[in-house]
Amino acid sequence: FSTVMRCPGCRRGKIQYAWNKRCDEEAKTFFASSDEELEEQSQMMEEKNLDLESARTDIELKAKQLEISSKYKSEFLANMSHELRTPLNSLLILSKDLSNNREKNLTDEQVESAEVINKCGYDLLNLINEILDLSKIEAGKMDLSITEVEIEEITGNIRRSFGKQAEQKGVSLEIEVTETMPESIHTDQQRLDQVLRNLLSNALKFTEKGKVKLMLSKDAGDNILIAVSDTGIGIPKEKLDVIFEAFQQADGSTSRKYGGTGLGLSISREMAKLLGGKIEVESTVGKGSVFTLTIPVTIGHVKKEAQSKPKKTVSVELIEEHDNRFIGYPSITDQREDLKDGDRSVLIIEDDPDFARILADQAFEKGFKYIAAATGEDGLQLAAQYLPSAILLDIGLPGMDGQTVLRELKENPDLRHIPVHIMSGKERNIDFIRFGAIEYMTKPVTKKQLRGVFDNLQEFIDRKMKNLLIVEDNDIMRKSIMKLIGNGDVKCHEASTGEEAIEKLDKLPVDCMVVDLGLPDMSGHELIKKLNEFSANKKIPPVIIYTGKELTKQENDELQQYAETIIVKGVRSEERLLDETALFLHRTVKNLPHKKQEMIIGLYDTETAFQNKKVLLVDDDMRNVFALAKILNDQGLIVIKADNGNTALELLGKNPDIAIVLMDIMMPEMDGYECMTEIRKQAKFKKLPIIALTAKAMKEDRKKCIDAGADDYITKPIDVERLFSMMRIWIKK
Repeated sequence: FSTVMRCPGCRRGKIQYAWNKRCDEEAKTFFASSDEELEEQSQMMEEKNLDLESARTDIELKAKQLEISSKYKSEFLANMSHELRTPLNSLLILSKDLSNNREKNLTDEQVESAEVINKCGYDLLNLINEILDLSKIEAGKMDLSITEVEIEEITGNIRRSFGKQAEQKGVSLEIEVTETMPESIHTDQQRLDQVLRNLLSNALKFTEKGKVKLMLSKDAGDNILIAVSDTGIGIPKEKLDVIFEAFQQADGSTSRKYGGTGLGLSISREMAKLLGGKIEVESTVGKGSVFTLTIPVTIGHVKKEAQSKPKKTVSVELIEEHDNRFIGYPSITDQREDLKDGDRSVLIIEDDPDFARILADQAFEKGFKYIAAATGEDGLQLAAQYLPSAILLDIGLPGMDGQTVLRELKENPDLRHIPVHIMSGKERNIDFIRFGAIEYMTKPVTKKQLRGVFDNLQEFIDRKMKNLLIVEDNDIMRKSIMKLIGNGDVKCHEASTGEEAIEKLDKLPVDCMVVDLGLPDMSGHELIKKLNEFSANKKIPPVIIYTGKELTKQENDELQQYAETIIVKGVRSEERLLDETALFLHRTVKNLPHKKQEMIIGLYDTETAFQNKKVLLVDDDMRNVFALAKILNDQGLIVIKADNGNTALELLGKNPDIAIVLMDIMMPEMDGYECMTEIRKQAKFKKLPIIALTAKAMKEDRKKCIDAGADDYITKPIDVERLFSMMRIWIKK
């Protein structure tokens, strides 16, 4: 068309006019059609933009709906947990109480029935926990804690957890680590441990004879393969995919031989995905199965952070999500199987595997056999089982913290003599020395310092005779203290003046001092200050103030800065003095004369500690109230009951001598959060101990309880012994 417009043939007038006219008409036609096309394209673009806007609006709406749905799901999980755990709480408490048969009026068969009920209750609790685990994964509520995990640690945990079970069943348990495996990987140790426990427990359950094998290897890439194989019953091919679905099993018939919920593999598959991997299975009926977990050596999105080798951490949320309180949390391989009578041993309670290994190596070098625990709960259990020569204790532990562990150790007459050395990343705190620790060391520590720790422990253990210095100007009082304390394992030294005390302290390895405040040459305050002036050159032993003088608050606060214990002479002061000196001298209670044993044990008798103390029990569920009130009354407590927050506040006003409050959270009219907040608003109840009891198991519940005013928190179903331990600690405080 453009060529026609420029046609050189249009030279003569008429032809030129005809061409020009034709060209003009064609040009108009061309541009008219172009405009129509552009308009059509513009309309199409506008329609597409409208479609895109509509799609974006739909996505935003669905995202909001998903957010609301997730919120409702979380609320449903919390409420479902509450509704299931509340009746279960009563069932477990009452069945345990019956099985104890305190009044000895039940037959053996009835006791066995109660024990069966209790066991079934805990089976139901495990099922609830599994359902909550699965739901949290689906709702995206399960977080990972990535740390460096040693392969030796993984295999050691498996050997300890399943070795005896396999032996009792007559099945061989083999563990093989190929040469291609790295020494460590970066992953979430707790989640990996949970997956392996599920796979191995299944393998043992379905294997009657033969062997179960765990093999660890590395592929050509950046993945490790952990294969769990067995010589068990096997799985039909058509069932291989089904077994990973929730509540599905290879044998779902009513006549099935093996029980279970069908949740273990489903949870394991989802956790494998969280760890960046997968689980595959191969099986032949009658010959066995192989489950292979494939996970990366280092989870990709935390690769750089993981290489910095952070300390193993476990968030508070994870602690509160599980009622087992981290019993069996992974620790380093130790020498518990090699312990013999007379061996010098040390219990290492430390959740950082790297530091625990350093402590273990140092213990071995110094001639100690070592036992290891990564949680306070495991530590207490091992202390009671093996009675170690000494304990090295971290403060920041998953589950029960080190401070509570130390209290529990020192309140147990069978364990309180064991010397405990604190090693913590937190600043030194004299409270731990007051509780009975022999020393407190702040991390990081050098090899030289560690050698010093073991040298001190060795010297303390070897020196059977302990030295007590009694600083008292009254001869009769000194003699009476010597008579009270004296026994074959303690040598009492006397000082009647402050100067004499300083002189003897400079010459003798004194383990503990009992000091009166009324000395002739200087006051007890001045003596203690002088002792602390040269504390840089010589370690000052624990100081127990034993005085007949009533102290003012200012005097008491000043003395508390320097002295471990202050005892005012009066009711039960002799028992307390005997107890405190035994604590700091690390005397074995069972080696004391019978009468003195009774004096100390009487101070720690739970029933005595609770006798005639008032407890306010706030709960709207009458089943729980009945169950808890029964066991609380059995301990000598006076139970005052309230079914909601408003009633609780009224009863507190009428009973200002209430010693402790047990507060449920979900109640009508006024819930536990609001009630605790109102209690804390009243100055007279600022220090009243409150323990929150809740069946809600979501990760933010503990923080909400503490923020609202609770001193402590325990989930339902309630572990009665743990509740009593908590109550005893808070009532004493």
